[in-house]
Amino acid sequence: MPKAGIHPSYNEINVKCACGSVFQTRSTHKGDIVLEICSACHPFFTGKQKLIDTAGRVDRFRRKFAQSDAAKAAAAAETK
Repeated sequence: MPKAGIHPSYNEINVKCACGSVFQTRSTHKGDIVLEICSACHPFFTGKQKLIDTAGRVDRFRRKFAQSDAAKAAAAAETK
C-alpha cells in the first residue's frame, strides 16, 4: 500500500457533462468535474453527427456564406 502522508487523497467525485450525463469516478481532483462533451454525447461514440458551437463559430460561418450566396443570387438575377 502507499506510504502514509506523501500521496494525495484519492476520493470519489462526480463528473457532470453539459448533456446532463452524470457519473462517478475516483480522482485526486478536489470537487466535481464539469465537461463540455462526454462519451454519452460525443459523435465518435454515438455515431451521430452533432455540431458543437465554440464561441459562435458555426453562426459566424453560416452568416458569412449566407451573404455570399445572396450576392451570387442577386448577380444571377441581374444577368437574366
